[in-house]
Amino acid sequence: METRSAAPAAGPSSGTAAGDSRRWLILAVICTAYLMVGVDLTVVNLALPSAQEALDFTDADRQWIVTAYALPFGSLLLFCGRLSDLIGRKQTFLIGLSGFAVASAVGGAATNFETLVTARAAQGAFAAMLAPAALALLATTFTDPKEKGKAFGIFSAVAAAGTGLGLILGGALTSGLNWRWCLYINLLFAGVSLIGGLMLLSKQPKTGARMDVPGVLLASAGMFCVVYGFSNAAEHSWSTPSTWGVLALGAVLLIVFSAWQTRTANPLLPPRVVLDRNRGGAYLTTLFVGTGMFGVMLFLVYYMQTDLGYSAITSGVALLPMLVFTAVAANVSAAKLLPKYGPRPLVTVGLLLSAAGMAWLTGIGIDSGYATHLLGPVSAVGAGLGLIYGAALRTGTAGVALQDTGIASACVNTGQQLGGAIGTALLNTIAATATGNWLDSHVKGKPSAEQIHLASIDGYTTVFWWCTAIFLVGALISGLMLRSGPLPAPQGVPAAKPAEKSEAARS
Repeated sequence: METRSAAPAAGPSSGTAAGDSRRWLILAVICTAYLMVGVDLTVVNLALPSAQEALDFTDADRQWIVTAYALPFGSLLLFCGRLSDLIGRKQTFLIGLSGFAVASAVGGAATNFETLVTARAAQGAFAAMLAPAALALLATTFTDPKEKGKAFGIFSAVAAAGTGLGLILGGALTSGLNWRWCLYINLLFAGVSLIGGLMLLSKQPKTGARMDVPGVLLASAGMFCVVYGFSNAAEHSWSTPSTWGVLALGAVLLIVFSAWQTRTANPLLPPRVVLDRNRGGAYLTTLFVGTGMFGVMLFLVYYMQTDLGYSAITSGVALLPMLVFTAVAANVSAAKLLPKYGPRPLVTVGLLLSAAGMAWLTGIGIDSGYATHLLGPVSAVGAGLGLIYGAALRTGTAGVALQDTGIASACVNTGQQLGGAIGTALLNTIAATATGNWLDSHVKGKPSAEQIHLASIDGYTTVFWWCTAIFLVGALISGLMLRSGPLPAPQGVPAAKPAEKSEAARS
């Protein structure tokens, strides 16, 4: 099975040869576009209070600004991943960029809640086109193993740092200009990427992929229900039918989808893509990381702003060391370590390092200092995330047939999106429960301001322990699934040595 899937992977679909210097410019275009998607996951969050005041919508409506983006993004990823295989990655990439830019402009100019939430939904739909196409372009543009490692290192740093950078940009734009610029900033990213894409990307040959319409309907409906169910749980209760009922329906639809994929002649998600141990392990890794990292991206930011009194921009800047460590570790992981050691040790060590950082964060208090209590933990988590992303993103697309590159890339993004939805709902519930339990056991009557802070911090530290456990479980499962040793060398690499060709054939 693996020999059949690896063999067609040779040859860059972007139309660039191994000696063509345009491939590095293409990498810059891809990274700029993917950075925009990552930034948009968090940049709008810091603008929500200002947008709410300007457009006069309720607290209940505010959640829909976030959910409207997550629902189409999560539910359309598999469909759009296969679409990029069907119509071409260049075409999908450019359509996704253009649509995202238009939706951002509409959202920035919104004069009412309805327009803003519609624009956010359109952003999510076009992001679902853009994200897997970008990763698939990267996987097929670089064929030389050494260059591929360097390219994935750069891309992994961008992918891992995007959400943190969104917090910094969101704080700076909201404070320095106004909330609308958190959406208008996308026009800059999209404009640069669109011009570069039109100039540099070549039309790609047909891959022979087919569209599985029943699979699309089942997968999209199932993912929609799962993302909606978890999003609803984050705001309401797990016991409401709109939470558990929708989640149960989503599970049933995805089970039916899985069964259908084993029987149809042209599956949306071919079993050969996910049944490979390395790729399956990479997709699970992104799921665990997406779930656990919200402990930093959400609750640590809450702690800095509500309990330490940091401003929005200060709390964003406080995460800069994490972004630096992430970028450095991702580059070293993908370019230097992955070709030599393979994904298993990198992913395992990265998850263990992230777990150690989250456990370290449980030592925070009501008057903790940044240098003494936060700098070390966020640096450890950043280094761990860099090791993980540097290995997982490349492993998730390694060895797939040319016609499956888009769907394999979509699986990587799907793991992240599902993890984010699960993490937001699960960790919000855990934090609220722990905070309520602390108040019930420590307060008689109306709580003081100090007691409210202490209760909140107890909720945060409980979440950090859970994140520690999530990363530890992820390390165990990923370590068992991923194979030892380097990734199998792809067949058809230009100028490959005889020994390398023999090794590729054995894969």
